[in-house]
Amino acid sequence: MKELTKKPFGRTGAITARGVAVICLSVVLQISGIGCDSRSSQPLVVPTAAPVQAKVSAALPWEALRGLESSKRTESRIRFVGVAPDVGFEFTYLNGAVGQRLMSEATGGGCGWLDFDRDGNWDLYCVQGGAVEPNGNSIQESDRLFRNVDGRFVDVTEEVCVDERRYSQGVSIGDFDNDGFDDVFVTNIGGNSLWRNQGDGTFRQWTFDSEPLWCGWSSSSAWADIDRDGDLDLYVCNYVNFDPLNPIDCRDAAGNRIQCQPNQVLPVPDHFFRNLGDGTFREEADRLGLRGDGNRALGVVVADLVGDEQPEIYVANDATANFLFVADAIGHFEDVALRQGCAVDANGRAQASMGISVGDYDRNGRLDLYLTHFEGEWNTLYGNFGDEGFRDVTGEVGGVEATLSRVGFGTAWQDFDQDGSDDLFVANGHIDDLGRSQVLAMSPQLFTISHERFHDVSENAGAYFRQVFVGRGCAEADFDGDGDFDLAVIHQNSAAELLENRSERGHWLAFDFVGRKSNRRGNGVRMTLRQSNTTLVQELYGGGSYCSSRQPRLIFGLGDDAAACDVEVRWPSGVIQVLSGISVDQLQTIREPLNAP
Repeated sequence: MKELTKKPFGRTGAITARGVAVICLSVVLQISGIGCDSRSSQPLVVPTAAPVQAKVSAALPWEALRGLESSKRTESRIRFVGVAPDVGFEFTYLNGAVGQRLMSEATGGGCGWLDFDRDGNWDLYCVQGGAVEPNGNSIQESDRLFRNVDGRFVDVTEEVCVDERRYSQGVSIGDFDNDGFDDVFVTNIGGNSLWRNQGDGTFRQWTFDSEPLWCGWSSSSAWADIDRDGDLDLYVCNYVNFDPLNPIDCRDAAGNRIQCQPNQVLPVPDHFFRNLGDGTFREEADRLGLRGDGNRALGVVVADLVGDEQPEIYVANDATANFLFVADAIGHFEDVALRQGCAVDANGRAQASMGISVGDYDRNGRLDLYLTHFEGEWNTLYGNFGDEGFRDVTGEVGGVEATLSRVGFGTAWQDFDQDGSDDLFVANGHIDDLGRSQVLAMSPQLFTISHERFHDVSENAGAYFRQVFVGRGCAEADFDGDGDFDLAVIHQNSAAELLENRSERGHWLAFDFVGRKSNRRGNGVRMTLRQSNTTLVQELYGGGSYCSSRQPRLIFGLGDDAAACDVEVRWPSGVIQVLSGISVDQLQTIREPLNAP
């Protein structure tokens, strides 16, 4: 394990980690949740929540937003083909619904790409739900790990010693001990799990020990080097204070039991675990100011979002304002999302935020944010305008109308056909059929972004987009090794899918990273690529999508231009590395120089 000199970060109790068989993440604040409070709840009167109001520059009125519709582009070259059965991948996320309309049944289902055996093929970890409380008639299934054996996926869960049988929600992949082997963090209802890759083809559960136990409901999580000390820290999103074993009784005006809504359940704070570099972590969210009002977190990304060459933490909250945590000179964070224009929509209202993806839609060199939302709301594109902050530009780019009737979860922002224009994939699926006519299953969507306008190309992107699913997490990876991103998509209660990218492609360049002063996978690397008169910027950010984890690789689409490229790499350590004259259509592995100042 890599030994590092740690910066002082204040005095808090250390959490000792060692490999044992049980884990419940620990916090100072103990809340009621599954396994933590056995008291039953009385029926709750639904409060009427006032919308969060904020001054948003250049906000467009609702009717104007509706009129700016995404165009249909039938000439798109993007094609995806579902190949899961053909390559041996068989997995279904079971949400355990038995008619109780539990809030917890709606949210689970994620996956994460990793190369656990370092054979160069990308493997896939899938979380499992199952029964919240198994009984004599049900057996809780474990999460599953599928090894990629030259393009075929083989279930090796038992062989690698993974036995994760909690009610799982999502997964985040990161090499927390810098040993070169990907580790797995799983969010659950009733206690989260960290699985350390032993480097011998097996995993061992790694436990956080401390005082009161966190036994609540976590959703997404993100590995990122927040303190820039060379190892990965962990941000964990927590959703609401809801115990599925003793659920709140929520009913409509007619007295029918319904699935509880976010504003009917108390929020709970998120957690931040600082990696101390010796296999132990320390929970520091309160001390670092990583707290916000109305925390109901479902998604998170960690990236340089304000151009200060430091990591910021952006949190997607359900039905309450989103957070943007920015650190000051001494490492204390403040939520500036309202001030920066990325907390609420163009009308000043908080939305039901789920998934997040990051890209640069207008090619201004700044990272923009795309968030998925509930039906009746639009998926929001926050344009990043530097010193002017963010702005909801969804209406301006024609991205409103196409998403109003959907409930979006996982999302991936990449140039899938490598034509030089970015594309957005969205997994859709409702959370409740309301016991009557509401359709749970919805078709996924694919947009391409050209000349700063959204174009819906779903209909011609493949048969998968003409079907309906209860979509949840998704994650991209080049699982067939041909230089473009493919997709894994998790559906509730129906088979997950592997979408092989068979697009007509342009030129491209792909990059993997090996950190030396920085964390091993290069999490947090920012790359600027220059080719002819084009400049492209990407970052290997932490977190993203919904409850899922993508392959840590950057792929640039270059279109018809075959000219050699120059790249500038800004490592998390602060090292700047410049490489010139790189030929197109290849994968390069960039190693951080040890002798750089």
